[in-house]
Amino acid sequence: MLDEKLLEILVCPKCKGDLEYRPEKNELDCAACRLIYDIKDDIPVMLVDEARSY
Repeated sequence: MLDEKLLEILVCPKCKGDLEYRPEKNELDCAACRLIYDIKDDIPVMLVDEARSY
């Protein structure tokens, strides 16, 4: 589970838009860029090159 304060300040590194936390999949979703950022060992991987598109 990610810290609420961290979730409040995290933005998409590509567009600087809001991210939606999906705890059931342990990922962050940027609807604007259609990118998914994985969370590994409770650390968000906020690298555009590592993100998955949908």
